[in-house]
Amino acid sequence: MATFELYRRSTIGTCLTETLDDLVSSGAVSPELAIQVLVQFDKSMTDALESQVKSKVNIKGHLHTYRFCDNVWTFILTDATFKSEEISETLSKVKIVACDSKLLQPPHP
Repeated sequence: MATFELYRRSTIGTCLTETLDDLVSSGAVSPELAIQVLVQFDKSMTDALESQVKSKVNIKGHLHTYRFCDNVWTFILTDATFKSEEISETLSKVKIVACDSKLLQPPHP
């Protein structure tokens, strides 16, 4: 299965990367093992978001910037309101990175 490395820039991904860097620096784990852990993290995040997240959110805001490069959309929104059934939250600036999920599926023979 193909995965994206997008989640490595999340808070949990950054913390994992920093911890792995410390472990490699101290000699507790090999660089190869650290890379395997990051690859598994990418797969686990993709699987979890696909199978466990069922919430839907509506987003309204002012589109400040958008970009499409290498099958990845990047949107910068200002005054963005996120609404779900339970909550509504407005943020002054939001960056959304979206990838085509078809790219994660293996090609059909």
